[in-house]
Amino acid sequence: MDLVQVIVLALIQGVTEFLPISSSAHLILPKEILGWPDQGLAFDVAVHVGTLLAVVMYFRRDISALIRGWLQSVAGKGLSVDGRIAWYIAAATIPAGLVGLFLGDFIEANLRSTAVIATTTIVFGIILAVADRLPSRIKELAQLTLVAALIIGLAQALALIPGTSRSGITITAALFLGFKCTDAARFSFLLSIPIIVLSGGYKGLELAMAPAGVDWFSIILGVALSGISAYLCIHYFLSFINRLSMMPFVVYRLLLGALLIVFIL
Repeated sequence: MDLVQVIVLALIQGVTEFLPISSSAHLILPKEILGWPDQGLAFDVAVHVGTLLAVVMYFRRDISALIRGWLQSVAGKGLSVDGRIAWYIAAATIPAGLVGLFLGDFIEANLRSTAVIATTTIVFGIILAVADRLPSRIKELAQLTLVAALIIGLAQALALIPGTSRSGITITAALFLGFKCTDAARFSFLLSIPIIVLSGGYKGLELAMAPAGVDWFSIILGVALSGISAYLCIHYFLSFINRLSMMPFVVYRLLLGALLIVFIL
């Protein structure tokens, strides 16, 4: 990749990883418009590392509290709210992990087409719009139950279909379950940590077994740009939805899906 491609793709990945607008839909656009080649496995690992560092840094206090609560529960010192949420995050990660393990190769081979991405971008955007209009979104994260966590985890598994958006579908599921928008987003971001670790770790193993050399300048730049853009994205997204709604993202998804359909035709 040349420098422009590295910068553009790293910023796209960083910004779209946590917004409900589908990173895969955006990463396919440069290929369609500019004819860019696939960014390669090493760069995929780099931007995963960048977005992981961003979410861990932003939620470092939450993560510290979750780890302390989990350790206390393991030591038999009682189950606090943080400990319970930590267990629920682990449970909610299982569905996506299993789907990725057993169906990941099939999805990669058969569902990464522009037609699929355009369809899921539009369909799940409309579903997000419906969830955003529900009047009874009053629950806070402390009210999360195991059943609710598993439902959100099952929704996250759907995000393996390109164009769905991991953050988009998990926030949608939480909104349908009655959670406030900010609490839905917060749980979605915390839930992203183990799945990014699993996905990045799997890609890292593939990279370790690959015979090709690594362009370390592109890797380091990709980590830095995706990490910084993802951190800023999380901060401003949480501030934005606290004052407004999800509808601007719904409209954006519909326009993006329509643009992809234009390329198909």
